[in-house]
Amino acid sequence: MSIKAFAARIFARNVYKKIQKWAQHPVEAQEKVFQELIASAAGTAFGKDHDFISINNHEDFLQRVPIRDYEALRSYVDKVVEGKEDILWPGKPLYFAKTSGTTSGAKYIPITKASMPYHIEAARNAILCYIHETKNAAFVDGKMIFLQGSPVLNEKHGIKLGRLSGIVAHYIPKYLQKNRMPTWETNCIEDWETKVDAIVEETIKEDMTVISGIPSWVQMYFERLHDKTNKKVGDIFKNFQLFIYGGVNYEPYRSKFENLIGRKVDSIELFPASEGFFAYQDSQKENGMLLLLDAGIFYEFVKADEFFDENPKRLTIKDVEVGVNYVMIISTNAGLWAYNLGDTIQFTSTDPYRIIVSGRIKHFISAFGEHVIAKEVEEALNEAIKASNASINEFTVAPQINPEGDELPYHEWFIEFEEEPQDLASFAQTIDASLQQQNSYYYDLIQGRILQTLKISKIENGGFTSYMKSIGKLGGQNKIQRLSNDRKLAEGLKDFVIR
Repeated sequence: MSIKAFAARIFARNVYKKIQKWAQHPVEAQEKVFQELIASAAGTAFGKDHDFISINNHEDFLQRVPIRDYEALRSYVDKVVEGKEDILWPGKPLYFAKTSGTTSGAKYIPITKASMPYHIEAARNAILCYIHETKNAAFVDGKMIFLQGSPVLNEKHGIKLGRLSGIVAHYIPKYLQKNRMPTWETNCIEDWETKVDAIVEETIKEDMTVISGIPSWVQMYFERLHDKTNKKVGDIFKNFQLFIYGGVNYEPYRSKFENLIGRKVDSIELFPASEGFFAYQDSQKENGMLLLLDAGIFYEFVKADEFFDENPKRLTIKDVEVGVNYVMIISTNAGLWAYNLGDTIQFTSTDPYRIIVSGRIKHFISAFGEHVIAKEVEEALNEAIKASNASINEFTVAPQINPEGDELPYHEWFIEFEEEPQDLASFAQTIDASLQQQNSYYYDLIQGRILQTLKISKIENGGFTSYMKSIGKLGGQNKIQRLSNDRKLAEGLKDFVIR
């Protein structure tokens, strides 16, 4: 064992002990965060408008601060963007993470001096938890690649702005700088396909041990490596041991990845966003990601099926239950208050608090009252993949409300297969049966002949990539929406359907 690997194991043990201190006292950890947030922001414009000085507990907070999304908070954010101080959080933010909203145009999410360290520590601690549990630290001696957005930052009223992954690239610890790839110059390439080709050239002869990124874009990197060498990724990088990912569920990609790699590798799931780093996989043995309760974020949870009620009940960590679909509401040390992130989660454990991301509150299919969510379609697809030995590159689902002739409506699945199932009808039947089992509303609609069973439209090889390129969202942090309640995405994919 190298000195570096030995030191990493000691560091991992110490950090793990610190994590356990708050993980074993979750309610107290959240109460401390809550009180610190309210006290820190009492003198801001938002704090004054919402009488923070009179808030002593969560009940007081509920009475004064309603749930807001970005659009509802925008009047405050716009003032911050104009360069005004003490609006949502004391002073000015260090950065804006610029994201493209589907309804709000460009979004400017503040990152402050108080919030920035947690983005860095969480990613580090995820790796350290892995080292502590597995005792495997050999990979620290190899090269590590982080497929991310360009680190080139612009400036707006004295505040730097860019993609979150590009901002984070400026904070890579010194002890990782020699191991980190690609080079700064390559990372600054804006065109994704050009960038991937450059990364292939830089890494192909290196000892890559850790690879990180959104699965769909790492897959493109792996495919380019294979095209260039005609070798499995695991043969090119013989010491490749760890895949770190976030953004989308890895399971639909797993069989394709293992085929591209040629063997299994350990993986760590992360739950980062511009608004905060919320959770990471802390164990290879347990299901779910550890919710970070001591990281400058106060969480509230609203049951997803009650979210659109007039006054939905807002729960704190002590009130949640395993297996219930919740909308996650956050208040943060970046100045977001009772903010609807848009993600839905489910708890897999409350000792400690671990979660899975189940979807988006706006990304579901309920054209007929079925309210099918991402977790359900992903589980159904995984069942079909395992039963058929098929593998896929990408997929999305949309309702077909007005089919031709006298047909009943149905859910249309657009799937780009890497390996097609021998019996596509049986594959579709397995998915549909699983959905009916998971979702009683869907079951009732099928049995009541309001809907017919789903249909699969096969997308040509590379079709999803071509579609994303056509709308200017190829690579980086962009990803395909799993579920739509309308036909907008389906219409965009029509040109790539195999007739």
